[in-house]
Amino acid sequence: MNVSPSEPFQIIYSLFEHEYLGFLFETFVVELDYKGQLTLKHQNISSKNAKEFSSGLDETDFALVKWIDAMQQEVVIKKFYNKKVSIAEFFLKVYDPKKGDELLQQTIQTYIESLKAKILNNLGNKMVFIMGTDGNPAWQRIYKVAEKANVLFHFRRNEDNTHYFPTIKCGHEKLEFQNKGAIIICNDPAWMIVNNKLYNFEKNVDGNKLKPFLNKKFIVVPRSIEDTYYKKFVAPLVASFDVYAKGFEIRSESYQPQPILTFSDVQPAQASLSLFAVGSSATSVLVDEEKPDGKIMFDLTFQYGKYSFRPEYASSSSVSVEKTDDSYIFYKIRRMLEQEKRKIQALQKVDLDIKNGRISMDRQAAFSWMHQHSDYLKQEGFLLKQNSSDQKKYFLGESSISVVITENRDWFDIFAKIKFGEYEIPFLKLRNLILHNKYEFTLPNGEIAFIPEVWRRQYSELFAFADTSDGESTLTLKKYHISLVQELQTGNLAQVTIHNKLEKLKEFDKIEDFPIPDGFSGQLRPYQKAGYNWMNFLNKYKFGGCLADDMGLGKTVQTLALLQAQKEAGITQASLLVMPTSLVYNWEVEARKFTPGLRVFVYTGTHREKNVDQFQGYDLILTSYGIIRIDTDLLKSYYFNYIILDESQAIKNPSSIVAKAVNQLNSRHRLILTGTPLENTTLDLWSQMTFVNPGLLGTERFFRNEFLLPIEKKNDEQKMQRLYSIIKPFILRRHKSQVATELPEKIENIQYCTMHASQEELYEETKSYFRNKILEQIEDKGIQKSQLILLQGLTKLRQIANHPRMVQPDYKGSSGKLEDVLYRLETAVSEKHKILVFSQFVKHLAILKEQIQKLGLSYTYLDGSTKDRQSQVELFQQAKDIQVFLISLKAGGLGLNLTAADYVFILDPWWNPAIEAQAVDRAHRIGQEQTVFTYKFITKNTVEEKILALQKNKKRLADELITTEESFVKALSKDDIMALLE
Repeated sequence: MNVSPSEPFQIIYSLFEHEYLGFLFETFVVELDYKGQLTLKHQNISSKNAKEFSSGLDETDFALVKWIDAMQQEVVIKKFYNKKVSIAEFFLKVYDPKKGDELLQQTIQTYIESLKAKILNNLGNKMVFIMGTDGNPAWQRIYKVAEKANVLFHFRRNEDNTHYFPTIKCGHEKLEFQNKGAIIICNDPAWMIVNNKLYNFEKNVDGNKLKPFLNKKFIVVPRSIEDTYYKKFVAPLVASFDVYAKGFEIRSESYQPQPILTFSDVQPAQASLSLFAVGSSATSVLVDEEKPDGKIMFDLTFQYGKYSFRPEYASSSSVSVEKTDDSYIFYKIRRMLEQEKRKIQALQKVDLDIKNGRISMDRQAAFSWMHQHSDYLKQEGFLLKQNSSDQKKYFLGESSISVVITENRDWFDIFAKIKFGEYEIPFLKLRNLILHNKYEFTLPNGEIAFIPEVWRRQYSELFAFADTSDGESTLTLKKYHISLVQELQTGNLAQVTIHNKLEKLKEFDKIEDFPIPDGFSGQLRPYQKAGYNWMNFLNKYKFGGCLADDMGLGKTVQTLALLQAQKEAGITQASLLVMPTSLVYNWEVEARKFTPGLRVFVYTGTHREKNVDQFQGYDLILTSYGIIRIDTDLLKSYYFNYIILDESQAIKNPSSIVAKAVNQLNSRHRLILTGTPLENTTLDLWSQMTFVNPGLLGTERFFRNEFLLPIEKKNDEQKMQRLYSIIKPFILRRHKSQVATELPEKIENIQYCTMHASQEELYEETKSYFRNKILEQIEDKGIQKSQLILLQGLTKLRQIANHPRMVQPDYKGSSGKLEDVLYRLETAVSEKHKILVFSQFVKHLAILKEQIQKLGLSYTYLDGSTKDRQSQVELFQQAKDIQVFLISLKAGGLGLNLTAADYVFILDPWWNPAIEAQAVDRAHRIGQEQTVFTYKFITKNTVEEKILALQKNKKRLADELITTEESFVKALSKDDIMALLE
């Protein structure tokens, strides 16, 4: 029968007994008659249709309907049984008396009990009925009693047995419930119906404790089992409920709780002990090899007098049973649960999140926690102790560290005192343990002291960077660790005394101005002068440094100014400048240009004289990394003034042969030059900075653990800043964008390249062939009629200077220029620059394109055959990930706006400088906001080098008349041609 929501109705809750699930509720709406009485017309409702009757339901009703829906048998089966089965099949199978699933039955019962507890606690004054056997939901009304009933459990012990029974009082009246048809409809907590009244109980009595007495007066416990019964059943009952005893004694005792935090050493499997000697054998200490899975277990208990209780058993009282000669005494201890709760919260405030009285932590973290919070635990009244059954006994007393740093001549002396209780430990022993990742050591009394993590963190760099100057009695710190000394002083971690020369180092930013040497024939831009001053500052204090300016900012000219200043200061020893082979000639040319007074010796070539005596009388020795690898033993016998590494990323791998070789060389000063001090990993930085200032960043192992892993694996910003603060005084890096206001609009660089042996052989053969043929032609027909053969010969020589494959497709060798171009290209790309690459030879672009593809670089391309020029331009201009644009001269010389680029590579020199300028102007034009750097690649000892010289000599003519290669050739005299083909 359906009930109309528009007619008067009443929601009721009907209780019925399910064959397997026990007592359940259902929800009904019952139509009311004109007197407001319930009729027989009713309808079952659920969450699906309850809203239709919302006019007669409140929020509590909707919650009750939801919970009642959740206990219906269809929902229970769906929730706990994932197989498709009928209702009858489910109950017959799961609740079979012999083969049923008891675990599932218990799980379902717990679920149903929790729902019933919610429903009964929220019924309030709702209408509740017992359902009739005919399905009438309003058969017999029951009334919920507002006042909770009290249960008193009685025990009467006599000579033979113990009688046990409960009595119930509600208000001031005794509730007669035995043999009165009482039913327990919910067990946890107990809800009972007696005489149409619904009762619940104080102290959340378990219904199972009342059920045995519904139809019997008492239970008899024989003497034979009373000891077990008293301890397992009676004691918990005494602790939680009101108990009246006759024949044994119950004593209530009250104490203030003492929180005790006990830690236990949970040894990892197969832990091994080894003797780690620190100092002499007389002072050796036994330490445990560090195991990553070592744990400390914290266990919280509360001591009440002589009784100890765990927080997970947090009943208001706890009971201890003592058997006397012929009786029992139950000691009922009133627990201060609020106090216990506050103590647990006090631990949580300091990150010890105790759950069920226990928590485990990594051994290192646990001891760090105890060291950090020992004072707090005392203030909060905790007793911290170690489990007495542990084999290793740890020191839990006071520990302290004090550090005094005093200035010596060019270094700092370190004096440190470490105390564990009454024992003073030498600083060096502690340092050696920490550097070997040891946390523990044995005190003279046999206890194990654990080195606090906070000490390791605060003094890790001091431990790592300090040196032993005379055995193991004194520690020193190099002067270039002044920033570390300052930080220790600022953080009140060390008492520092600086009063002489090193005091001036405290302010690294205040660098004095040094005069430009008289013999320097050039001008330094303001930022270059600042770099020159910085290098002189390093020189004055005998520091090494890294000049890491962007490519094109003049690292060469700043270095040459420094070397000229050294010469004028009276330094007679030679300085060694090491670089990639391709840069040797560049340096030689730049030195002649800017420091003509420097005597330069080029120590390269297969026929070099291997004798350092020949360095006498020279100011600067130029050599390559390849030569250093071969001649290490020879070169380390000479004491240089400076050792300078150009493109020092060549030693970024500390285990490489070249890195090991340069570190064996001897000099008064060290300097490195690079545009990319960090290419792949922070270890690149360690290797290079260790070369210039040995020990600055500690050992490789320390650096990996302290900086590389936190920075690269965990993105630790603090470690990154810490690393920066250490190297800051010794590395100078200016980006082009930072100094753009100081620069001219265009900066031109000439990059000289060296041919490979097979390339040079082919070039010389071709040059000889054409030289003879051209000279014969000139003699026979004159210059005017020899221009075609001259142009053919010069073009072929230029192509070989670029790459022999341009004239011999089956050529298997390499090209010096190609290697240099790729190197510069990768460097510029890594520095986030955009580069235009011009060549007048499409074949040359094709060779370069193959190599770029192998490197996995994205690029755009434009030559005469490109159909949609504008799409290539727009792609380069707008796409951030495309940094390279390959362009042929004829296709890209005019009409393109490529202001996204700030670097221009010219792969081969053009006869007419104006054509080169037009190519550069693709990037350098209105709308360009960055300085444009041009790199012109010239192969040394080839016609390209001669073309450069001719461009200078013919500049006026070229500016006024020459617009093509042919016209340029026409302007050449016989002497010009001879110079080209020499």
